[in-house]
Amino acid sequence: MMQDMSAQMLDAARSQLVLVDHQQRLMPAIAGGERVLARALRLARLAQVLAVPCLATEQSPDKLGPVEAPLRALCSQVLAKSHFDACTDGLLEPVKAAARAGRDQLVVAGCEAHVCLLQTVLGLHAAGLRAWVVADACGSRDPLDRELALRRLEGAGAVIVSSEMVGFEWVRHAGHPEFRALQALVR
Repeated sequence: MMQDMSAQMLDAARSQLVLVDHQQRLMPAIAGGERVLARALRLARLAQVLAVPCLATEQSPDKLGPVEAPLRALCSQVLAKSHFDACTDGLLEPVKAAARAGRDQLVVAGCEAHVCLLQTVLGLHAAGLRAWVVADACGSRDPLDRELALRRLEGAGAVIVSSEMVGFEWVRHAGHPEFRALQALVR
């Protein structure tokens, strides 16, 4: 089944976007944090254009600050949490509701990759959901931790993708009405 998932193309009508902990006080500590945030914004903007539901989480916002404002503005819901696995603090309810409505492809990105992102994706998998993890929109303070998290997630059955891969799969062809919006976002 896991091999089948990597061969399955993402479909905007079946997708939902989950952004884990791209927070104001955390992002400056993330290796390549500006680029990670830019890629998360790319995803969220494209999700908005294509009507893909987008939600975010924030770990202990009183300590790490809120989700970065430009991302927050593009999310229909932001869940505050204290557990590293967002599933434990309420993420499963909206994600499962969307999956029951046909949005069973979870596109996930976040920080820190080896802590909250890793544990959240493992929690989603434990609940019977599968994720496509967007590597260029994920980060950790130490690049090695990010790399190890992505390897572990791939071994656990997540499909590792890039933000451009997601965008081009969501749009599918140059004649798509939102192809120019995608082009503008990837330039």
